[in-house]
Amino acid sequence: MQRDLMAEPAAEPANLRLLRRLVTLLLVVMILGLITLVGLIVIRFARPPAPALPAEITLPEGTKAEAVTQGRGWYAVVTADQRLLIFDTTGTLRQDIAVDTAPTTD
Repeated sequence: MQRDLMAEPAAEPANLRLLRRLVTLLLVVMILGLITLVGLIVIRFARPPAPALPAEITLPEGTKAEAVTQGRGWYAVVTADQRLLIFDTTGTLRQDIAVDTAPTTD
């Protein structure tokens, strides 16, 4: 008895079919992840860089910084003694504002 070489192949086992679908799904997820990463990198580097702060900030004697924020052409330092010090980009102190932290009553 000779086997017929042109006979139809046997049906694919269910576990092999599941494995093929899982590999295809993994391929799709990896491609979408790569596209997402490339997109995020492009978006991130397309923005203009943030303005640079000076390397050193000279605070008045006896003050300790708690927080720093910046805007266009200025930056502010919140001190431990509840003051807001506004500097320009050259490091020159422009304003010294006392912050009132007392609770308000209505």
